[in-house]
Amino acid sequence: MMRRWRTVSKAWVVLVVGTLAFIASACSSSDSDSSQAVFEPGPCPSSKASIPELENALCGVLVVPENRTKSNGRTIRLPVAIIPSVSQPPQGSPIVHLTGGPGGDALSEAPVLVASGLNQDRDLILMDQRGDLDTEPELTCPEVDEFSIEVIGLPYGADTTRELHVAATKLCHDRLVAEGIDLGAYNTTENAADFADLRKVLGIEEWNVYGFSYGTNLALTLMRDHPEGIRSVIIDSVVPPSVASLGWTWTNANEGINNIFRACTDQPACNDKYGDLAATFAGLVQELEANPLITTGTYSPEVPPVTVVLDGGALVNWLAAIPQPLLDVSSIPAAIDALAHGNPAPIANSRSFFTDPAGIGLFGHGLAFGVFCSEWIPFEPESQILAQGRLAFPTYPDSVLSQSPQLPFMTEDCAVWNVPKAPSSARDITASDIPTLIITGSFDGRTSPQWGAYAAETLPNSTNIIIPGIGHWVTPQSECAQMVIASFLDTPDAPDTGCVAGLTPPPFDTEELTP
Repeated sequence: MMRRWRTVSKAWVVLVVGTLAFIASACSSSDSDSSQAVFEPGPCPSSKASIPELENALCGVLVVPENRTKSNGRTIRLPVAIIPSVSQPPQGSPIVHLTGGPGGDALSEAPVLVASGLNQDRDLILMDQRGDLDTEPELTCPEVDEFSIEVIGLPYGADTTRELHVAATKLCHDRLVAEGIDLGAYNTTENAADFADLRKVLGIEEWNVYGFSYGTNLALTLMRDHPEGIRSVIIDSVVPPSVASLGWTWTNANEGINNIFRACTDQPACNDKYGDLAATFAGLVQELEANPLITTGTYSPEVPPVTVVLDGGALVNWLAAIPQPLLDVSSIPAAIDALAHGNPAPIANSRSFFTDPAGIGLFGHGLAFGVFCSEWIPFEPESQILAQGRLAFPTYPDSVLSQSPQLPFMTEDCAVWNVPKAPSSARDITASDIPTLIITGSFDGRTSPQWGAYAAETLPNSTNIIIPGIGHWVTPQSECAQMVIASFLDTPDAPDTGCVAGLTPPPFDTEELTP
């Protein structure tokens, strides 16, 4: 009989004071003959030593096969941190966090998750996904990150930009292959199996799954392929695996961007100040695509300005990526108006944020390319990007619409990443009775509310809420979402969603932004 979570928590406490080893040297994943998963207690990664929320965490690594389809292959090591519940003893089964990206750094998100109250009554489990920062091996790509700093000063969709972009991707690919890494093993199917193994080796009888962005794709896959032991699921900013594609990114951008414009129209002060904001923005996209603006931006007073190119593609991608660094959502209309009146600084400064060299080597590009290149790209013709773009924004230039928002040149990148196409089952619809809370933000141009509604169609025991005026990753930005999550975890079949009814987008600023 499996030990319950409270017993495991006590074992961890004993381990911390150095008087008892936590888990036996090996535990196997019972439903997979090829998977021999082992948990090894140990310190949190040294790169996370400065994170206060991890000071009392109970850490270690999960050791799993790199490729479960190959017997006697290499193993990989995935850092794990368990943050104790604020209330002691914990009031219920733990929560496991599935981060986004793909390629995000789960353990570094501890401050955001704790501030959102996810460990208030339950222990919170974080695990870095395969290939991400601090895993062994790390599939980070400094080559790609360094080019991403340069690309802010280049035309967004130009052929020369594409050539440099793909060349950086190939450099990383070739280096990782030379290191003996099986790039085809870094995908959602293996990723989900890692989390299923983690639950077993920790002796957890039942847990609650929380995922955001790509983590919702992973959560839906976990529900579909490994439903055992899942008490409830929370998916925030939803990416259903059955429909995720480059073409559909345009439908998401359309919904998120136009919800911003509609919200401005609905606010008399914003409408009086800025008029037809959608038309203003479309005009800027057309004008800047024909005649790109070369300017400078500064993301910090301590660093010198950097060159920023604002063309149509850059502008659309800027607006589709709410929330924006350095610029509050309430200032978005003012920033568009400022650009229209000759002041590009607010948008250029926001774009320059991505030139910070502190981000080099932090993102797990190997998992990102593994997912996109095996699970997205092969299942849709490239022509759908432009076709869906024209449907979403018929007045925008084709040169803008030919690249999917947030993922330019991905088809070309995948040609050099060269991993096998995933089996079609990797994109099967998730149909499940597991209680599920679906959360989306009305201003999210990456994973807009339509994807939440789509996922809900085959989740009959789901609750779907939309938080007005919020962009990507709703939970940290919305106290109401946090309240609904707490209620859902207490009573997954009947959460209290009352706070949602009275919400409206925040009032937009109508003061002019200074250069």
